[in-house]
Amino acid sequence: MGLTKSEIFTDEQNAIAQFAKAFAHPARVAILQQLFKMDSCYCGNLVDEIGLAQPTISQHLKELRNLGLIKGNVEGTSVCYCIDKEKWEGMKHVMTLFFDQDIEATGDCC
Repeated sequence: MGLTKSEIFTDEQNAIAQFAKAFAHPARVAILQQLFKMDSCYCGNLVDEIGLAQPTISQHLKELRNLGLIKGNVEGTSVCYCIDKEKWEGMKHVMTLFFDQDIEATGDCC
């Protein structure tokens, strides 16, 4: 796979692409939905909830954590995860601005 040359794009364009990546796999969507459903730190076994292998869940959690949409706290021998509400609100703002762009066609387009 080639390089993305992300440095030639604006910070906003890179942010939109990274946020979109979070939703590019149904497992990440399912994890986010599970965390929202709990509405608190979730210390349960996401393997049971999502139905994927632990290494797969861990990889998706890592992607979401690296993006900052979730955060985790170590409690005993387990890690508890929750939505990072501040980062989530920031993501919603950036994505809303992007999705609210409208084409103002003055005639037939293409």
